Amino acid sequence: MREIVLDTETTGLDPAAGHRVVEIGCVELVNQLPTGRVYHAYINPERGMPSEAFAVHGLSEEFLRTHPRFAEVAEAFEAFIGEDRLIIHNADFDMRFLNWELQALGRPALPRDRAIDTVGMARRRFPGSPASLDALCRRFGIDNSARDKHGALLDAELLAEVYLELIGGREPGLALAAVAAQSSRGPVSQREPRAPRPHAASPEELAAHAAFLAKLTKPIWLAEEAEKKEQLVAAVP
Repeated sequence: MREIVLDTETTGLDPAAGHRVVEIGCVELVNQLPTGRVYHAYINPERGMPSEAFAVHGLSEEFLRTHPRFAEVAEAFEAFIGEDRLIIHNADFDMRFLNWELQALGRPALPRDRAIDTVGMARRRFPGSPASLDALCRRFGIDNSARDKHGALLDAELLAEVYLELIGGREPGLALAAVAAQSSRGPVSQREPRAPRPHAASPEELAAHAAFLAKLTKPIWLAEEAEKKEQLVAAVP
C-alpha cells in the first residue's frame, strides 16, 4: 500500500486572489512506513511575497526567483504522487492550491476524495483539543524542534509520523513491514498438498475402548442417565 504525505507553502490564503504555490514536499509511505523517497521543489510564483506569508515560511521573492515555475515541475510532481492516496494536514487548503495550479496548465485536477485530512482525523480522535501540526507533535512526543518556520518537506516528514500515530501507533506499520520484507525475499516455495489422514476409530480401537469402560465403577455419565430416567418416570401420571 503506497501513500504520499504532502504539504505545500504558498504566498497567501486564496489562489483566486492571485496567490500561488511556492514549495511542495512529499514523503512516500509503503505499508505505512517511510521508504526514504521524497519529492521536494521550491517554485517561482512569478509574483511578490507578502510579508505575512514570508513570516510563516521565510521564502523570499529573491530566493524563489531562482527556482523553476510550477509549469516546469508539474510533470515530475504528478509522476511522484502517481495515483496513490494523499495524506494532507488541512487537505482542502493544499488541494485547492494544487488544483488551481494544475488546471491553469490544462492538467486534470486531483480528486478531493483522494486525500485524507489528518486535521479531521485528529479532531475525531481528540474532540475539543488543538489539531495543529505542532500540537499533535507535542501530544505524540514527536521532535519538532527544527520547525522554527513552516517548510513543506519538513512538515511532510513530521506529518508522516503524526499520521502513523493517528492510525494506531507503530505496531501495525511494523507488522506490515515484516510482511513486506518477507515478500521481498522472493517467491515462497509451494508445498505439495497432502491428503487428510483418516481419524475414525478402527474396530480394534472401539473394542478396546468398550473393554476399558466396562472396568469403571459407577461412571458419572451412567449416573446422570439413571437420574434422568427416574425424573421421567416420576413425571408420568
